[in-house]
Amino acid sequence: MFDFELDRIVAWIRDGGYASVALQLPEGLKIRAAEVSLYLTEKTGVHCVIVGYPCYGACDLFDHHGVTDALVHFGHSPIPAQGDDRTVLYIESRWKGELPDLGPILGSVSGKVGLLATIQYLDLLPIVKEFFSNHGREAVIGSGDRRICHPGQVLGCNCTAAESIDDEVDSYLFVGEGDFHPLAAALGTSKPVIVLDPITGDLRDMGPTRDRLLRKRFAAIQGARDAHDFLIIVSTKIGQKRMDSAKVAEEMLKRHGLNGYVALMEEINPMALMSYRVDAYVNTACPRIALDDSARYDRPMLTVPELEIALGERAWDDYLFDQIRNA
Repeated sequence: MFDFELDRIVAWIRDGGYASVALQLPEGLKIRAAEVSLYLTEKTGVHCVIVGYPCYGACDLFDHHGVTDALVHFGHSPIPAQGDDRTVLYIESRWKGELPDLGPILGSVSGKVGLLATIQYLDLLPIVKEFFSNHGREAVIGSGDRRICHPGQVLGCNCTAAESIDDEVDSYLFVGEGDFHPLAAALGTSKPVIVLDPITGDLRDMGPTRDRLLRKRFAAIQGARDAHDFLIIVSTKIGQKRMDSAKVAEEMLKRHGLNGYVALMEEINPMALMSYRVDAYVNTACPRIALDDSARYDRPMLTVPELEIALGERAWDDYLFDQIRNA
């Protein structure tokens, strides 16, 4: 169902003359890691090394240099702002199934529609756009910043493809599974976001999910208002390292007579944070760590815009989704 492009990988390995290759897969695709490793070894004689670390996206690209000759990264597209490395091959694992009946979407999204998707389902957007056109409706596909590789693509940390058309559409239709990616669009734009699951054909409105999350974020911000000591978390992952944001948070805390301590971390989890004697956390790594996983932590964890609200420098009505942008 998801195309691993094995023949393309075989040709790339042969053309590059690589003797060893690292295979990096996200959790949902690791079930095929052994199968892919065996196939590539049998076809090319290459020595494959499976990267066992968690993989959250192209922002989490494994540094294979000094370990293997090359890296095959599955399930994500390149992040143009990170530059190009000829020894890295991205396999986007596009979905090859058939779309369900599209009839119900006509009554589920209003007016002019912005089309969005995860990388696996981007090939479906032109089909959906043509469907709307055939029924007298206009649908458009926006382009994001230099963190976004393809038009219409949404990442969990970046919805600039949606932002680029927010002033000209009345609603969005997101094609994909789960809530992780469409929630970014729902938080970062001003219009309704409807999700079409291409596997089941189900339609759902992201509004209630967005509202529930915002209530939790309000509680986290309120919980941090009396904090005095903050741990400012900076990720060492290639696409999540935001030292500039950490400096902004540090200076902000200093203006308010509060303490901010900057900490570099590879993996951010409750165990990694439990030893620090602080009252709250400020997360500058993937913003979804604060937004989606806050219940896992015993102290409030805020994004930098949320810290602004906690300190009275931003109004709650001006809540801002913390995106990782690459202009």
